[in-house]
Amino acid sequence: MWFRRDLRLHDHPALNAAIESSLNDGDGQVVALFNIDPQVFDDAGTPLQAYQNASLTALNESMNGKLLIRYGDPKDVLLEVVKASNAKSVHISEDFEPYGRARDIAVEKELAKINVPLIRTGSPYAVAPFRVTKDDGTPYRVFTPFYRTWLKHGWRKPAQKFNKTPPWFMPLPSQALPQVNSEIEIPKAGETNALDLFDKFLNSAIHGYDQNRNRPDLNGTSKLSIPLRFGEIHPRTILMELNETKDHDTFRKEVCWREFYAEVLATAPESETKSLDQKWELMGWDQEEDFAERLKKWQEGKTGFPIVDAGMRQLKQTGWMHNRVRMIVASFLVKDLHIHWRHGADWFMKHLLDGDIASNSHGWQWTAGCGTDASPYYRIFNPMMQAEKFDPNAEYVHKFIPELNHLAGIKAHTPWEQPDGYLNNYPTRMVDHSQEREETLRRYQASKGEKVITEKFSQ
Repeated sequence: MWFRRDLRLHDHPALNAAIESSLNDGDGQVVALFNIDPQVFDDAGTPLQAYQNASLTALNESMNGKLLIRYGDPKDVLLEVVKASNAKSVHISEDFEPYGRARDIAVEKELAKINVPLIRTGSPYAVAPFRVTKDDGTPYRVFTPFYRTWLKHGWRKPAQKFNKTPPWFMPLPSQALPQVNSEIEIPKAGETNALDLFDKFLNSAIHGYDQNRNRPDLNGTSKLSIPLRFGEIHPRTILMELNETKDHDTFRKEVCWREFYAEVLATAPESETKSLDQKWELMGWDQEEDFAERLKKWQEGKTGFPIVDAGMRQLKQTGWMHNRVRMIVASFLVKDLHIHWRHGADWFMKHLLDGDIASNSHGWQWTAGCGTDASPYYRIFNPMMQAEKFDPNAEYVHKFIPELNHLAGIKAHTPWEQPDGYLNNYPTRMVDHSQEREETLRRYQASKGEKVITEKFSQ
């Protein structure tokens, strides 16, 4: 069993298939392998690396220390382990991300040379990509019809856990996990914690979720994005417990957004780094040499817009950011600072504990207006209005921006309007939002099949 983004023992079709195969065709033993691939690990941000270590430690403990950790190129590692164990088959949950698909095909070819099949069973999704399509077989690019068809398609019940724990086989010595010095406190990891989080959510924050999920000042979200990213819980396990009430349906849609973005990336792999709607690549993003200082202020949470800065500081301090605030800070980078969404997506992947390529790239493109459900002409978030609506007492802003704690309630969202707003050296606004909104609209208009202005902007 080759574990990847499925670090659990319950509801695990690939693991069940490996155990069944060992009983039917072998000696009943199963090698539980996790390959630390330098090409993936070295590119990951420190928070994500540290959380993976914690999750692997929890998985290893649940297997009585029998998880085999090996470093190196997956082709080399898999061949080495298969030969050392005399394994007759290798089992995986199917990966649909561009790198993962290419890696699995390469490994499959190497294993075929020694007549060992790579068997794909299940995936990290309730409904795997390529299964939910329009009537003509083409993929959806708009969420709402995808959601309707996804519901009609349905999903299987969670896979039952194996009846008998196999004698895990260690054909080679397990290598130590890499040393990672994380600057943030890593939350508790592992399957048991994921199931506990979900249980607590069902007994608390699910009530009122339809409204409260948008409030960063409230504890109104599930916190399951990190366990889902690492496969410590399967979405089927979650979906099985949801009913038809509005709060539950809203949460079901959030699970579906993750599957929708996986579908979009699987069917358009180039959209990992390029806009799904390529015409917006001509929008006239600022040149890199022109925005380095502005990008840095955004990254450090020093834009002078409290809700934006609170989100960026939350990200850096905790490795997570509230989803509503993710949209606000993304809109600010793209539409107030005119910086290409890729720079924001890269920063997020470097710092997010739940960094998921599909959700991250397409979440950014949704906000930028160049991906799915694009509404570029009017979806320009006003940071002040967003803050007043979703953080009405400025509790979220106060938590992450102590320089504004002297401003009571809603006043903290507009320090420039307060006589003592800059008493504690909070930075002044780096741009005028209303002016930059007009500039964004001008650039969009200029790129509608017409010549893009080139004196100042890139093509």
